Amino acid sequence: MERQRSFSVKSTRVVLAFIITTISSAIVFFTFFSASLIKSNSPDLYSTTDSNFHISDLSPKSSLSVSDNLNSSVSPQASPILTSTHFNSPENTSKVSVFEQKIRGEGLVVKEEEEDKVIIANLTSIKVIELPSNIGEEEKTKKRSIEECDVTKGKWVYDSDYYPLYTNASCPFIDEGFGCQTNGRLDLNYMNWRWDPQDCDAPSRFNATKMLEMIRGKRLVFVGDSINRNQWESMLCLLFQAVKDPKKVYETHNRRITKEKGNYSFRFLDYKCTVEFYVTHFLVREGRARIGKKRKETLRIDAMDRSSSRWKGANILVFNTAHWWSHYKTKSGVNYYQEGDQIHPKLDVSTAFKKALQTWSSWVDKNVDPKKTRVFFRSAAPSHFSGGEWNSGGHCREANMPLNQTFKPSYSSKNSIVEEVLKQMRTPVTLLNVSGLSQYRIDAHPSIYGTKPENRRSKAVQDCSHWCLPGVPDTWNHFLYLHLLHKR
Repeated sequence: MERQRSFSVKSTRVVLAFIITTISSAIVFFTFFSASLIKSNSPDLYSTTDSNFHISDLSPKSSLSVSDNLNSSVSPQASPILTSTHFNSPENTSKVSVFEQKIRGEGLVVKEEEEDKVIIANLTSIKVIELPSNIGEEEKTKKRSIEECDVTKGKWVYDSDYYPLYTNASCPFIDEGFGCQTNGRLDLNYMNWRWDPQDCDAPSRFNATKMLEMIRGKRLVFVGDSINRNQWESMLCLLFQAVKDPKKVYETHNRRITKEKGNYSFRFLDYKCTVEFYVTHFLVREGRARIGKKRKETLRIDAMDRSSSRWKGANILVFNTAHWWSHYKTKSGVNYYQEGDQIHPKLDVSTAFKKALQTWSSWVDKNVDPKKTRVFFRSAAPSHFSGGEWNSGGHCREANMPLNQTFKPSYSSKNSIVEEVLKQMRTPVTLLNVSGLSQYRIDAHPSIYGTKPENRRSKAVQDCSHWCLPGVPDTWNHFLYLHLLHKR
């Protein structure tokens, strides 16, 4: 019994020793295995300074991926197990989407985003792209509608509810030649027509108060022939309707408007602005030169009108010339056009007109600061003489309605020359194209009502070039107003 118990104790001890040995070996083995695993995954092999950069053997989920061309420029020491690389998307991705398609196509990566720009980077260069400013959808739509709008395309609409915007009685600045109602014209429908631009979202009425605010403290200057004086008087009348105290509008030299005197400056005291007119038939200098034994009238197409020094410093300049280029002297061009001391024996009127405009354009480029002055050039206004010219029995008295829409306006060669010259200028000049819409208005000329009944010498002499006021020139000024409003 004693030996049997001794054997049992020994067997138990052997078993316990075996178990302890096995457990110890397992611990040693797992310790060694773990150390080997940790060593094999040491960060020294694939370390990166960019915390957003990751290594993966899977396809990247980010849509902003590096292209094959970009990967090919990676250093050849890189491990072949690098099947793809990608950047984590930044937290603020509101602007990235604007460039996403561009980035995909060029194999670029959005590296960093700032408030007003996105920096696009690859391994060899950095490109900075300025972001567009945030514009509301409503403002974008409004801007697009104005920019795409052509106010010259439309039709005349009879609108007696809102037109005329003034009358001969409410405006003291209309001279005798344009005051058709005062001179006895009885059919007054010509006052009630409004130009309605086609598919154009623009203010339909001239806002005199807003216009005065836009020219507050400034000089609005009209330069040209009597047709521009027609437009200048229209502007005075339109603005005068918004003035509370008529005594605060006056001519600075106390001049009364007549066709005999050329230069005027009206001050609107409450707005500290002036609306001025300077007469010049051709923009260039009229003069005299000796031709043979006599001194005769010439036109210096290489020199500016003598009043040009007064135009300087204006904030808004509105030019025109066309009317006098159709007169006999200019059309014939015989011993009339002068450059320097040379008087051309014969010069085509179109060539002379272009040379004169080039002289004018050079003056504008030299003397006008586009940062301080807006420049406009009004296109040629049509005449409507039937049966002759102004001095040979031409008339338009019978017309009392605009031409209908079947009429197709023409575009004069003078306007084409104007456009050609404007395109060659350094100074931005806006063309006020009033020719087409004005061609419909055969009814709106003074005809025999350009003078008072007691002053009419003959009914045979009619004015079918100028315009009754109120009338067509109000629309020209509406165009000017829209341009200033849009570029304010």
